[in-house]
Amino acid sequence: MMLLGTQRINSEGRLEIGGVDTTRLAAEYGTPLYVMDEAALREKARAYLVAFSARWPKVKVSFAGKAFLCTGICKVIEQEGLSLDVASGGELYTALQAGFPVEQITLHGNNKSVEELRMALEAGVGHIVVDNFLELDLLTDLLSEMRGGLSRPQPILVRVAPGIDPHTHRRISTGQADTKFGFDVASGAVLMAVRRALEIPGIEFRGLHCHVGSQLLDTDCHEASVGIMADLVIQVKQQLGVECPELNVGGGLGIRYLASQQPPSLEAFADVVTRVLRDRLESAGVALPTLLQEPGRSLVGEAGTTLYTIGSIKQIPGTRTYVAVDGGLSDNPRPALYEAKYSVISANKAAQPHDQVVTVSGKHCETDLLFPDTPLADPQPGDILAVQSTGAYNFAMASNYNRFRRPAVVLVSEGQADLLVRRENYEDLVARDLMPARLARQTM
Repeated sequence: MMLLGTQRINSEGRLEIGGVDTTRLAAEYGTPLYVMDEAALREKARAYLVAFSARWPKVKVSFAGKAFLCTGICKVIEQEGLSLDVASGGELYTALQAGFPVEQITLHGNNKSVEELRMALEAGVGHIVVDNFLELDLLTDLLSEMRGGLSRPQPILVRVAPGIDPHTHRRISTGQADTKFGFDVASGAVLMAVRRALEIPGIEFRGLHCHVGSQLLDTDCHEASVGIMADLVIQVKQQLGVECPELNVGGGLGIRYLASQQPPSLEAFADVVTRVLRDRLESAGVALPTLLQEPGRSLVGEAGTTLYTIGSIKQIPGTRTYVAVDGGLSDNPRPALYEAKYSVISANKAAQPHDQVVTVSGKHCETDLLFPDTPLADPQPGDILAVQSTGAYNFAMASNYNRFRRPAVVLVSEGQADLLVRRENYEDLVARDLMPARLARQTM
């Protein structure tokens, strides 16, 4: 059995997180329920800063909010001294509502709208990561329109597609040449974009950015991409005569969804990234930039657990046993999207042998197979299941499919549980529905 963060089996044989019995959480807040382990999240944030700060003169770690964002998580990230990356107007609005320091916010996205760019400029975000030439044109027009309305030039980073195949699921690969993200290296688009940025009044070119993919369980891809990015920093200096004060090498480090998965330690990861970067830049006589990291999943993934309640159990003799839970595709689409696999614990029977292999299914009008061939402890209706490592891209990707209400999120620490996000109610589901008058007037 894989226990993560502050998880432990208590004297009653039940799973605890943050000193709180998971069966108590299920009874008080209902299921499905996302549970966030505050201590585990804070510990990982500090470990990132320590690992890189020990190996590089100036470091900034930014949480990739796309993994899991709400106002309370923004506050935890701020308290731990991290910056924040947002990838939409909605994520930016959430950060601003949380009072996150705007100068520590970076706006991402491969197709930013005029509205999103204007929102970022007016707020005064720390960086805009420019993804394509259209965004440079849009920024040119907006800055011309807003001339005199900004207190300082807008810092930007130019996003690079380094041409690296990250050997992860095709739907979470982002750094290969054939990608919607960033400027291609081989075509010379990166240097063209930097040259163009340097010509735009009101823009401050701060450096380069890349991201190769997600859920990477070795350092090979980062080693290759950092080498490419170092060479680009050198080319910018030699061909355009400007320094890159900052270099963002993205995130993507994997986590443990299964006990068999062993991602590199943060120390090993930091060793590889900083060694390659230092060797290339120092040999070329180029100043070392501020090194930016963008962890998302690796910060919050293992800190999250989802609780479900078992309902119907269907045995098909000689084939399999289906154990249905009260959630599914709407609160965890990753098995359907990425064939993602998870570890599951019978939370109220955590101390008992998990020796019955079943298929855990959801309750949606789809096949909705969540966790096939999963060992549980004598599953019965009413049992609580705890699904490990659901802190990233579960709450963030939740939907109202079948008009399900999206689950609550609870933060646990030292025996205390606090709501971060309340469960949606049925009124929420129809709050934005509108009934055209012409339909209301019609009768059968």
